[in-house]
Amino acid sequence: MDLELRNRRALITGSTFGIGFAIARGLAAEGASVIINGRKAESVDRAMARIRQEVPGAQVEGVAIDASTAEGAQAVFARVPSVDILVNNLGIFEPKPFFEIPDSDWMRFFETNVLSGVRFSRHYAPGMRERRWGRILFISSESALHIPKEMIHYGMTKTAQLSVSRGLAIELAETGVTVNSVLPGPTRTEGVQEFVQSLAKANGKTFQQVEADFFRFERPTSLIRRFATPEEVAHLAVYLCSPRASATTGAALRVDGGVANYIV
Repeated sequence: MDLELRNRRALITGSTFGIGFAIARGLAAEGASVIINGRKAESVDRAMARIRQEVPGAQVEGVAIDASTAEGAQAVFARVPSVDILVNNLGIFEPKPFFEIPDSDWMRFFETNVLSGVRFSRHYAPGMRERRWGRILFISSESALHIPKEMIHYGMTKTAQLSVSRGLAIELAETGVTVNSVLPGPTRTEGVQEFVQSLAKANGKTFQQVEADFFRFERPTSLIRRFATPEEVAHLAVYLCSPRASATTGAALRVDGGVANYIV
């Protein structure tokens, strides 16, 4: 299927690795012009080089700016005034017991995971509305529904993203601009892989044993009983960014391996 993304300009925040990178690569493969974003210039350069190697003829540029702050967002806007597609992927996670999470961590998580998407959507959505076409996507998580007891502050931000996404979709009704959320489940990103490997080493187990234990005891409702790949998440995201998804808006779509035990 041709997703009709040629020459669409897409900005993906936090896209030097993991799900964000997979989405950027997927959009580039469909002919979109993609803008990679990350905090470090070397990471951005590495991601751009990788896409150019894996997608011959890819249109890709980079913006090495911390997009989690108001100042960083303004710096991105100065470099990239307008886009057709915005993927709010930037996010952080950290397992920590609830009673050990200080106010500063709550604020840091909210600013990075929620306010960054608010700022970027607030800037780019008006131009999309004027042009009568645009796509805004929030990369949320199944943790928005299935709040993890070991990361309550993270789950809170992911639930908040769903509210922002749905409300903005209503605000942009009948404009040709769609707004949706994607809810990945546990995904084998570089960060997750490093975390699991450290647990495996500390406990004298293999990665596969730790993975099996995680899905047996921590995510027993998973139906695939494994980590998804970033590419599996990206396939859905790329479709939602395309003209083919014109009737899908205001939705929260799960690619969680069945972890969230809900029908809707």
